Formats: sequence, C-alpha cells, structure tokens
Amino acid sequence: MSLAVLASALAYYLYRLWVQVGDLPPTIEPFQPWPIPGLSAIPFLGDVVFTQTPPTYVALILVGLVAWMLARTPMGLALRMTGENPHAVEAQGLNPVRIRIWAVMVGSGIMALGGAFLTTAAFNSFFPGMVQGRGWICIALVVFASWRPGKALLGALLFALFDAFQLRLQTVVEGVPYQLFLMAPYVLSIVALILVARRARVPEALMQPYRRGER
Repeated sequence: MSLAVLASALAYYLYRLWVQVGDLPPTIEPFQPWPIPGLSAIPFLGDVVFTQTPPTYVALILVGLVAWMLARTPMGLALRMTGENPHAVEAQGLNPVRIRIWAVMVGSGIMALGGAFLTTAAFNSFFPGMVQGRGWICIALVVFASWRPGKALLGALLFALFDAFQLRLQTVVEGVPYQLFLMAPYVLSIVALILVARRARVPEALMQPYRRGER
C-alpha cells in the first residue's frame, strides 16, 4: 500500500515538474485500431477482438505466453514451486529469493504496460488518478483466477463488460447519481471475489517470509 501511494504521488510530482500544464493537459496521437485482414470481417467477433489497438494485441499475446511459460517450461516450474515450496527450489540449487524478485520485476513491468495503455490507446493524454483503482481490481483478479492467466483474462473481460454497461446506463437512466454507476463494476467485482475466494487455489507459501536454510 505504501509503495502504491508513493508511486502515484511520485508520478504526479514528476508530471507537474516536467510537463507544462495549461488550461488543458497536453495530448498525444494515440494508437489507432489495427484491423486484422480477414478476421476483422467476422460478424460481431471481428469488431470486438480483431479490430483493436496494438497494445491490446500485445496483452492477449502475453496471456498466452505467460500461461505457456508457467505450464511448459523449467522456468515456469521453478516459479510455481517458489510459490508453493521455496525450500524444494533451494534444494535444486536455485535461489528462491532471486526468482521472487525477478517475478515481481517482470510482473510490475507488465502492469506498467497496462497503465500506459490508458494514455497511449484508451485516451490521448495523462491526468492524475486516471487509473481509478483498476490496479487493485487486477490484484483481485489474480485471486479470482486462482493464479491462472486464462481465467484472469476472463475476469478482466467481465469487469470491462460491467464498466461498459455502467457507461451505457448513465445515458439511459435519469435521476440516479452517476457515482452509483461508477462504483457498480467495483462492487460486482468484490462480490465475485467473495464468492470465488473461498474455493481459490492459493499457493502454499503465499505471504510467508522465506529465509535460506530455514524450514
């Protein structure tokens, strides 16, 4: 939590320090949708899946790559065992602490790409608080998906569906404060997390400190 507050405050400080802010924030030319020839012509599915911006395609490819790496490679096996039994990893001559550090660094880099998507593709400028708590939803999705990339993708699409639906409701339903619609996707995500978390498969060594040589 402390790191999250520090990072958001530091980003805003650097933004005000380096970027000249006038009445309107500076804008950029965002990524434009890249229709995939042939596939983009498929009814409904073509517009939804195959007419997206490059960062969206990168995200979908990363889901497959991470799932394959975790399930089919020695690196993935070592990473999963570090979350289950780091002492067994140490017995194989590997360093669980180093593996955990690299996993956090790579995961943080991927999450940074997700945040950059808002500026480079979804919008055309940066403004403080534009993430609006979606990073915390991503953490909840990990529990919701039981640490499986494919299920995490489905959970993210479900949250996006709720978010898009609340935007449509704001234009249809009158007399209701818009804040209620804005919080609806988060409330539904919390409810889904509560229902699924009890059955989630949690790594055995999750949140447990590790010291080399101790058992």
